[in-house]
Amino acid sequence: MIPFNSPPVTGSEIEYMQSAMSSGKLSGDGGFTRRCQQWMEQRFGSHKVLLTPSCTASLEMAALLIDIVPGDEVIMPSYTFVSTANAFVLRGAKVVFVDIRPDTLNIDETLIEAAITAKTRAVVVVHYAGVACEMDSILSLCEKHHLYLIEDAAQAVMSSYKGRPLGTIGHIGCFSFHETKNYTAGGEGGATLINDASLVARAEIIREKGTNRSQFFRGQTDKYTWRDMGSSYLMSDLQAAYLWAQLEAAEQINQRRLALWNQYYQALLPLERQGRLLLPSVPENCTHNAHMFYIRLADNAVRSRLIDWMKEADILAVFHYIPLHSSPAGQQYGRFHGPDRFTTMESERLLRLPLFYNLSDNNQKTVIGSLMSFLH
Repeated sequence: MIPFNSPPVTGSEIEYMQSAMSSGKLSGDGGFTRRCQQWMEQRFGSHKVLLTPSCTASLEMAALLIDIVPGDEVIMPSYTFVSTANAFVLRGAKVVFVDIRPDTLNIDETLIEAAITAKTRAVVVVHYAGVACEMDSILSLCEKHHLYLIEDAAQAVMSSYKGRPLGTIGHIGCFSFHETKNYTAGGEGGATLINDASLVARAEIIREKGTNRSQFFRGQTDKYTWRDMGSSYLMSDLQAAYLWAQLEAAEQINQRRLALWNQYYQALLPLERQGRLLLPSVPENCTHNAHMFYIRLADNAVRSRLIDWMKEADILAVFHYIPLHSSPAGQQYGRFHGPDRFTTMESERLLRLPLFYNLSDNNQKTVIGSLMSFLH
């Protein structure tokens, strides 16, 4: 079986995890946590990076940090993972979904302004497949209407927009280190990137159960107390040790994934020219991270037949999100603004191909061969 995904393994993970185990410090904010956070702050240029248990936790932190309250509205695409919406629904917000662009499958920046009301507090962008949204337009729109801009950059670690790392452009960025992502913290994990200096101190308090424990350990206060709302949003140092092994090899992992992505693209380009499928689109001003390689087929029926065909060849190719606005909770907690021209249609014909760091060239050739034999 050629799986759709396999968590990346570099070879140093066990050594670093044993080091964490022998250090006597397994809980959050140990040496490996600080190392990972520093690496990301230096690499991406964020004011403060805080490791979290998941990207879901990072999004929840963001909702707390910008003081979302019942009655507020938050704009986002419907074509995303449930956590993007849940984080704000948990605070009592109404989610306002807008349609996606047909080229990148990212939120359509030209439709956001019409969805803004007096209740709108934030825009949440999702960089689908690690390809950037049109950030200049969205940033200026948020500045014009005094809205927070949150980046769900779960899929976008090491991607950039006009040279700026994704996750560092909005007020807050959220990374994922889940096992399905390019880099993992041993299965689960995330990071919150605080790009507005005025939010840093409160972010640390929210992450530490609403206490000023971080300041206490830095010697900035003589005792720590409950100061604000918060939760336990710390990654264990054992997981951070696993993540550190991945970050050390970040460029190597990135280059391998890009090579696999480019091999798919070149091999399948003739099929696109014949009108058999659509390949991913990456705008000129975007540098992507090869998080995902997807194709778009004629319709759901063709996709279903291809999934079965690949499964018969022992290859796992999978579809992606069911649009949130079509789900029971999406209808209860949100609304879709304007017509749904592309969200549902594109979601029903998209298929993701196996792509992961340890995928061999031979197995990739098998995937390509099976796909071409179906479409010819």
